[in-house]
Amino acid sequence: MSRKKIEFFSAKNIAFLAVLIALVVVLQLWGSMIPIGVAGLNLSFVLIPITLGAMILGPIAGGVLGFVFGFVVLMTGVTGANFFTAYVLADSPFFTVITVLLKGIVAGSVAGILYKLIAKKNRYVAAFTAAAAVPVINTAIFILGALCMSGSLKAFVSSYMPEFDGRNIMYIILVGLVTVNFFIELAVNVVCAPALHTVDGVVEKRIIKKVNRRKEIGETENKEV
Repeated sequence: MSRKKIEFFSAKNIAFLAVLIALVVVLQLWGSMIPIGVAGLNLSFVLIPITLGAMILGPIAGGVLGFVFGFVVLMTGVTGANFFTAYVLADSPFFTVITVLLKGIVAGSVAGILYKLIAKKNRYVAAFTAAAAVPVINTAIFILGALCMSGSLKAFVSSYMPEFDGRNIMYIILVGLVTVNFFIELAVNVVCAPALHTVDGVVEKRIIKKVNRRKEIGETENKEV
């Protein structure tokens, strides 16, 4: 096992990842109680811990958190807590599962990669980029998945969104399902970016202090020998 893998699977990282996973579950379940938009979709506050995990722990953690996000969304569909997800899951299960899981995994992973690359030059810009990337990618993949489920969406619109009945499928997706959610999620994530950047900085400083402390102890022990 490489050094980087060993560092990722350290007790501290696993504990921090567990806390973020718990946040994802709680925030998604709480967010599912706040329907927004014409179709009653739900606000994804979980994008914040996904972004934070991607920044501090890297793309693997971001992908894991994204998967948990998608899994919880599917469970709200299975239980009927999220009416829209429940409808498309019953009518088009394959594309629903793939879309819901993939959008979270890709968003978290790519955010981690972007942050890692940009942080080498400017960590503040990296934080904003990662924060913006998560809702953008999450929404983009949702749109692609929705296009694959156009038949299910048209049936849903016909029954529950009569004001959009007969409209072009892209209009339905963008205006009826995406726009309000996307801009709220983007604003929340970008506004939180400075705070995420600060948390990342504090964590890194603590890590550096511990590493330097270990080096000092090692050097002292070598001198004594």
